[in-house]
Amino acid sequence: MSIIVGYVPSSEGVAALETAITEARKSRKLLVVVNSSRGDALVDRRYAQGDDIAGVEDRLKAEGVEHLILQPVRGNDAASEVLQAANEHRADLIVIGLRKRTPVGKLIMGSTAQQILLEADCPILAVKAAQVK
Repeated sequence: MSIIVGYVPSSEGVAALETAITEARKSRKLLVVVNSSRGDALVDRRYAQGDDIAGVEDRLKAEGVEHLILQPVRGNDAASEVLQAANEHRADLIVIGLRKRTPVGKLIMGSTAQQILLEADCPILAVKAAQVK
């Protein structure tokens, strides 16, 4: 049993990670952080690099959360990687960050969050990044 979080180095990703940490601490479950790339990891801004992934690792250790960080580069989209991790680690919960997209953006690019929401076999917790005013 575990909690899966889809992580990207962005305000939405940080919001999802913080919420997942809170949930993992409350339930004392393994937190699986999924950050993937289709294969262009060196130029993919959503794929966490060196300092960023080290910061995630440090944060999880500081919180005392049992965790596993997965960074697959297998040509799959992010939703597929999150869903696969959820199946492999028998997820009780998936946490994802949301960002606002235009209707045209969703039509052309699709929605990772939508795919996860429609295909997951466990509850999903979707969070938005805090807005600075």
